[in-house]
Amino acid sequence: MAYTRYFISCDGEDWTIQFNGEEFGPYRSHAEARLFAIEAAKRLGARGHSTQVCLMGEGGHFHPEWTYRPDAASR
Repeated sequence: MAYTRYFISCDGEDWTIQFNGEEFGPYRSHAEARLFAIEAAKRLGARGHSTQVCLMGEGGHFHPEWTYRPDAASR
Protein backbone atom coordinates (compact mmCIF):
# COMPACT_ATOMS: atom_id res chain seq x y z
CA MET A 1 0.00 0.00 0.00
CA ALA A 2 1.34 3.44 -0.91
CA TYR A 3 1.78 6.08 1.76
CA THR A 4 0.47 9.61 1.72
CA ARG A 5 3.49 11.64 2.82
CA TYR A 6 4.08 14.89 4.64
CA PHE A 7 7.59 16.27 4.09
CA ILE A 8 9.32 18.45 6.70
CA SER A 9 12.28 20.56 5.63
CA CYS A 10 14.34 23.46 6.94
CA ASP A 11 15.56 26.53 5.07
CA GLY A 12 17.71 28.62 7.37
CA GLU A 13 15.64 29.03 10.52
CA ASP A 14 12.27 28.31 8.90
CA TRP A 15 10.71 24.85 9.00
CA THR A 16 7.99 23.98 6.49
CA ILE A 17 5.69 21.09 5.68
CA GLN A 18 5.01 20.10 2.09
CA PHE A 19 1.90 18.09 1.36
CA ASN A 20 0.08 17.42 -1.87
CA GLY A 21 1.88 20.19 -3.77
CA GLU A 22 1.30 22.83 -1.09
CA GLU A 23 3.65 24.32 1.50
CA PHE A 24 2.62 25.08 5.08
CA GLY A 25 4.50 27.14 7.65
CA PRO A 26 6.88 28.53 8.51
CA TYR A 27 7.21 26.86 11.90
CA ARG A 28 9.65 27.96 14.60
CA SER A 29 11.29 24.58 15.14
CA HIS A 30 11.57 21.02 13.92
CA ALA A 31 9.45 19.91 16.89
CA GLU A 32 6.64 22.34 16.04
CA ALA A 33 6.58 21.32 12.35
CA ARG A 34 6.69 17.64 13.32
CA LEU A 35 3.77 18.08 15.72
CA PHE A 36 1.60 19.75 13.08
CA ALA A 37 2.54 17.20 10.40
CA ILE A 38 1.79 14.24 12.67
CA GLU A 39 -1.57 15.68 13.72
CA ALA A 40 -2.54 16.15 10.07
CA ALA A 41 -1.31 12.65 9.21
CA LYS A 42 -3.33 11.17 12.10
CA ARG A 43 -6.51 12.81 10.80
CA LEU A 44 -5.87 11.39 7.34
CA GLY A 45 -5.03 8.01 8.85
CA ALA A 46 -8.35 7.99 10.72
CA ARG A 47 -10.01 8.03 7.29
CA GLY A 48 -8.19 4.84 6.30
CA HIS A 49 -5.04 6.19 4.63
CA SER A 50 -1.51 4.94 5.28
CA THR A 51 0.52 8.04 6.12
CA GLN A 52 4.12 9.01 6.79
CA VAL A 53 5.84 12.10 8.08
CA CYS A 54 9.29 12.39 6.49
CA LEU A 55 12.21 14.65 7.42
CA MET A 56 14.78 16.00 4.98
CA GLY A 57 18.20 14.76 6.00
CA GLU A 58 21.70 15.30 4.70
CA GLY A 59 22.02 15.46 0.94
CA GLY A 60 18.36 16.38 0.53
CA HIS A 61 17.13 12.82 1.09
CA PHE A 62 13.93 12.29 3.06
CA HIS A 63 13.54 9.57 5.67
CA PRO A 64 10.40 8.54 7.58
CA GLU A 65 10.07 9.89 11.13
CA TRP A 66 6.53 8.68 11.83
CA THR A 67 4.33 6.09 10.09
CA TYR A 68 0.69 5.04 10.38
CA ARG A 69 -0.89 2.05 8.64
CA PRO A 70 -4.58 1.33 9.29
CA ASP A 71 -4.10 -2.42 8.89
CA ALA A 72 -1.31 -2.44 11.51
CA ALA A 73 -3.34 -0.29 13.93
CA SER A 74 -6.22 -2.75 13.97
CA ARG A 75 -4.07 -5.66 15.20
